[in-house]
Amino acid sequence: MKAFEVKGQYRISPREWQPFAIEIASLDEKAALEKSFALIGSRHKVKRKFVKIEGVKSLKLEEVTDHAVKYLLEAKK
Repeated sequence: MKAFEVKGQYRISPREWQPFAIEIASLDEKAALEKSFALIGSRHKVKRKFVKIEGVKSLKLEEVTDHAVKYLLEAKK
């Protein structure tokens, strides 16, 4: 497992976009993107077409701030 940070925006009204950054534990970038779409959609009831991904960055274990992600990374060693 690797840690990824996904940054982007999702639409909250026709003229407003809310920025977000999520840390995700995943096998690769493609799976991290899918997980981020699923999380934003389930938390905020936003369809995929209203989510704009600006970038995906791989993180080292020291850079991870989310405790759940850090736990998953350390458990797989």
